[in-house]
Amino acid sequence: MGAAAREVFDRMRQQWFGRPGPLTGDDLADDVIIEAPFAAPGRPTRIEGRQRFLEFANPQRATLPVHLDDCRTVAIHDTTDPDTIIVEYELTGTSTRTNEQSTVAFIAVLTVRNGKVALWREYQNTLAMLQALG
Repeated sequence: MGAAAREVFDRMRQQWFGRPGPLTGDDLADDVIIEAPFAAPGRPTRIEGRQRFLEFANPQRATLPVHLDDCRTVAIHDTTDPDTIIVEYELTGTSTRTNEQSTVAFIAVLTVRNGKVALWREYQNTLAMLQALG
């Protein structure tokens, strides 16, 4: 169960580190839904559509004051839906402002359809993220 979703998550992780510059959205369905239920104030909790997500994410990515160093998968949990997994992971990055390294934990629900992300719901510790950004 979840084999396709696991493969997509691995490709997503590689894109976070492997390619500087803008995200391409190659792994996203045209009608993808991206949700961040605990987003920081002023940030969207839901974005519908690949193009809208890229228009939001790429400017954010370009100015992110962190160099991502590592992504450690803590656990991947299968669900009763073979296209959906729950991923626990940690991102480690170094602040370009302070040169300090921090690790922040995340949990995400990933649903794939035809080998592409249909739903990415990410639960973030926004306070830890703000502290890590300095």
